[in-house]
Amino acid sequence: MGRRKKGRAIHGWLVLDKPVGMTSTQAVGAVRRLFDARKAGHAGTLDPLATGVLPIALGEATKTVPYAVDGTKHYRFTVRWGAGTDTDDAEGRITATSELRPAREAVEALLPRFTGSILQTPPAFSAIKVDGNRAYDLARAGEVVELEARLVQIDSLDLRDMPDADTAIFEARCGKGTYVRALARDMGSELECLGHLIALRRTRVAPFDEAQAVRLSDLEAAAEEGEDALHALLLPIEAALQDLAAISVGQNDAARLLRGQAVLIRGRDAPTTAGPTYATCKGQLIAVGQIEKGELRPVRVFNFDNAG
Repeated sequence: MGRRKKGRAIHGWLVLDKPVGMTSTQAVGAVRRLFDARKAGHAGTLDPLATGVLPIALGEATKTVPYAVDGTKHYRFTVRWGAGTDTDDAEGRITATSELRPAREAVEALLPRFTGSILQTPPAFSAIKVDGNRAYDLARAGEVVELEARLVQIDSLDLRDMPDADTAIFEARCGKGTYVRALARDMGSELECLGHLIALRRTRVAPFDEAQAVRLSDLEAAAEEGEDALHALLLPIEAALQDLAAISVGQNDAARLLRGQAVLIRGRDAPTTAGPTYATCKGQLIAVGQIEKGELRPVRVFNFDNAG
């Protein structure tokens, strides 16, 4: 007999409003324990300093994580002018200071240079691997970490408020791999006043919005109420697939897809263009795949009977 799998086979998305001071890994662990779920993962790391939208996939929903991770993310963040830190945020050691403070007009004039496709050097204290080691481990050990600049996409960057000479509040909409800490650092450098991140809240990840987000305390309260209260907070797996085309297939085609076989796409409502698509049968999610030459070729299949 095989070893019994720990936890329950629970499938869906929980949009957590991550509290400050908790790592994303700790947040996933807390949600997994409360649901007693066999499998869990998250869509996009948030630093401990950050709060806000952390989509957590349970069970078969983990197969759809890439579609959420690759989506656009929205942030609201606060920059403190006048000091740079080794982590580019308030958790780090101050490495340099400046008496200069930027005028609002100077900040607004700078923003177009940080919008669009730009080169960004990730912070030394980041999870990027260098020769098999995490950059933050090397940096904490006192090594000089030199990371290569890479292209990131920033769709919008707006100054929302400057409550005092030392502080500016921004909102940004950006793509995968963008470091908001690096934005704070680089804007301070360009303005010649230095800068670092002191507050960060993620308000959206792909289709997941902060209006859907559940606080950890509310999740704990639901767990005390019972299984039904917990499950009421879950979103369906398809919530991560809203930007994909959708088709409905019959039972025979569903069986083929579950075996990893391609099926012909027929019918009046069939997608007419190639691209990522998900298939359902009688309301049940079956597979995510690519439409090519009139066929749906499965990339991920969902087997709820054997999940976990």
